[in-house]
Amino acid sequence: MRFQIMHESPGRLRLRAVMPSMSLEQADLLDAWVRTVPGVDNVSVHERTCGMTVTYSGERKALFAALAAFSFEKAERELPPQAHSSRAMNREYKEKIVFMIARHYFKRLFIPSPVRNVIDLCVSLPRIVQAVKVAAALRLTVDVLDGIAISASMLTGDFSTAGSVNFLLNVGDTLDEWTHKRSVEDLARSMSLQVDQVWLLGENGVQTPVPLGSVKPGDLIVVHTGHVLPMDGVLAQGDVMLNQASLTGESVPVAKHPGTAVYAGSVVEEGNCVIRVTHSSGENRYDRIVRMIEESERLKSELETRAGNLADSLVPWCLGGSLLTWLLTQNTARAVSVLMVDFSCALKLSMPLSVLSAMREAGRHKITVKGGKYMEKISSARTVIFDKTGTLTRACPTVVQVVPFNGEDEQEMLRTAACLEEHFPHSVANAVVRAAKEKGLEHSEMHSDVEYIVAHGIATKIGKKRAVIGSAHFVFEDEGVKVRAKDRKAFEALPKSVSWLYLAIGGVLSAAIGILDPLRPEAKDAMEALHREGIGKTVMLTGDNDRIASVIAQELNIDDYRAEVLPEDKAAYIKSEQDAGRGVIMIGDGINDTPALSLADVGIAVGSGAVIAREVADVTIAAEDLHELVWLKRLSDALMRRISRNYRFVMGFNGALILLGAFGVLPPATSAVLHNTSTILLSLDCLTDLLSEEREKK
Repeated sequence: MRFQIMHESPGRLRLRAVMPSMSLEQADLLDAWVRTVPGVDNVSVHERTCGMTVTYSGERKALFAALAAFSFEKAERELPPQAHSSRAMNREYKEKIVFMIARHYFKRLFIPSPVRNVIDLCVSLPRIVQAVKVAAALRLTVDVLDGIAISASMLTGDFSTAGSVNFLLNVGDTLDEWTHKRSVEDLARSMSLQVDQVWLLGENGVQTPVPLGSVKPGDLIVVHTGHVLPMDGVLAQGDVMLNQASLTGESVPVAKHPGTAVYAGSVVEEGNCVIRVTHSSGENRYDRIVRMIEESERLKSELETRAGNLADSLVPWCLGGSLLTWLLTQNTARAVSVLMVDFSCALKLSMPLSVLSAMREAGRHKITVKGGKYMEKISSARTVIFDKTGTLTRACPTVVQVVPFNGEDEQEMLRTAACLEEHFPHSVANAVVRAAKEKGLEHSEMHSDVEYIVAHGIATKIGKKRAVIGSAHFVFEDEGVKVRAKDRKAFEALPKSVSWLYLAIGGVLSAAIGILDPLRPEAKDAMEALHREGIGKTVMLTGDNDRIASVIAQELNIDDYRAEVLPEDKAAYIKSEQDAGRGVIMIGDGINDTPALSLADVGIAVGSGAVIAREVADVTIAAEDLHELVWLKRLSDALMRRISRNYRFVMGFNGALILLGAFGVLPPATSAVLHNTSTILLSLDCLTDLLSEEREKK
C-alpha cells in the first residue's frame, strides 16, 4: 500500500494513506499492523483524513518496509481479530458534543426569543423532573440543586440563564460519560488475556503447542498449574482449584470438577486440567471485565469517595445559604445567584476524571492500573519490596553451565530439564528451555503429569522414577536427594558465583544447571530515584542463597534484604511493615510472589512474569525497565497534587461566587455562567496528561 510523507522529524512521521476514504475497521487494522513493527513506540490513525502519526525508536527502513508490505486483506489474514476498538465510540461522542454546541448557539443566534424560551423549557424538563423525584425520596443531592436553579431562573423569567445552565450541565455530563467509558474500555483491553499459544491435546494423547487463534470449539486444551484459562469451556479431565478473582472478585480459589463450566480469565492455582473449548478466543471475557470495572467500588480512590460524599453534604448548605440570603435581603435575584453555584458538580466531575485520566496515561506507557485507589496508595507508600529473579535481574537469565552427575550425559540432562520446565512460565524455566533450543535439543514429552510446588520446584515421574528439579532446599532437604560419593568432590567445586538449579532422578542428583542472572542495568539508578521520590525503604526478598543476595543488595544500595525466604516469609515481612504504619509496594513476577502481591497495599507484577502474578497484582508493568516504577510513583504523586489543587480551587472559586452573589455583585446569569464554565474548564484540565511533558524532556 502507498503512503505519502506529510511531515518528518527524528523519530516521528506523519503519513497519509493514498486512498479516497478509510473506514473505522480499516483504521483499526492499520493501527494494529504498524504496532507489530519492531521499534514502533506509538501509533495514531485518523480515519477521517486517512492520516497516521508514528513515533518510533527503531530503524526507519524497517518501518517503511512494513508499510510497503501492508494491505487490508493481508492484515485481516495475519492479525488476530481487532475487537473492542474505542474508535467508533470516540467518533460518536465527538459528534455528539459538536452537535450540542452547534444546536445551542444556532438557537441563541437565529431562533426568536419566545420560541427559544419554549425550547429551553422542554429541554430542561428532564432535570426538573429528576429533581422532584430525588426530593420526593427525601434526599438532597446535586440533582435537586440543579433542578431548583433552573426552575428559579425560569420563574424569574430568565430563560436565557436557565438554557445556558442546562446546556453546560449537559456538556459536562457528556464529557464525564465519554471519559469514563473510554477509560474503562482502555483499562479492560489492557486487562484482557494476552495468551499467544495453548497446549492442544491430540487424539493420541500428545500435547502440542498451537497458536491460540487456531483453537476451535470442541477442541481439548491442557492447562497447567499457574496458567490462565484462555477460553471458556467445560472441564473434561482433572480436579483443580481455580482463582476467579479477575471475573468474580472472589479472593478464595474455587474447586472445579469434570463436567463443570469454566471461564476464560480464571487461573489454575492447584492441579492440571483438560478443557473442552465452548467459545472461540476472545469471546465473553472482555464484556465481563467491562462490567466488573463499571460495577466495582474498589476502583475508586478514597479521595474520590470523600469528594463525592463532601459534594453531597454541601448541597443542603447551598440551599440554606440561598434561603438565608433571601431572608436577609428579600432579594430574589441574590438568592438565585447563590443557588446557581454549588460545589458538587466540580468535585464530582474533576476527581473521577483526574483519576481515570491518570490511569489512561499510565496505560499508554504500558502500565496497567486496575483502580484509582492503587495510585493513591502508591503515592503514600514508603516501603518498596522487590523480588530478585526477573524483577531486579534481567527477565531472561542464561544457562552458563550444565554439570552432569551420576554418570549422566550433559546434553541429555539439559533436554530432560527443558522438557519439565517448558510447562511453567518463569524466567529461570525460560532460560533452560531456551538453552536446549539453542543447542538443537528436541524434548518430546517423556514424563507423566508434572506438579508445580510453589517456591520450590517441579516434580514428576520419568518411567517409574520420581524426577524433581528446583532449588537446593527443595531437592536436598524436602526431597532428600543424595549425591553419590564419587560425585561429592565435583559437587562441592561448583562455582559459588552462579545460581544452581538441581535435577534429580530416582532420588540421586543427576545434574546441576548453572544460571547466571545479570542485574538490570537500570536497577541501581532506579533505587536511587525511588529514594528521591520519597520512598524511605527499599527491600529485596529472594529465595536465593544469602551469599548471592548480599552481593546484589550491596551493589544496588538496597536498604534491607532477606535471603532463602518462602512465600509465607515474604507475606510475613510485608505484614510487619504494615503493622509499623508503612504503606507497602511489592514488585514480583513469579507464582511464588502471588501471596505477597495480594497482601501488599499495592502489588505490582512485571509483565514478562507468570500469568497468575499479573492476574493477582493491582498494577502490571509491561515495559522491561524499572524506571517505569519510578515514573508511576511520579504520576501518582502528580495525581494527588492535582486532586488537592482542584479541591482548593473548587472550594475557593465557588465560595467567592456565592459571596459575590449574596452581596449582589454578580447577577444570577453571570454566577451560573462563571460556575459552569469553571467546572467544564476544570474538567478539561483534568483530562490533560500529568507527566507527558516531563517524560519527553527526560
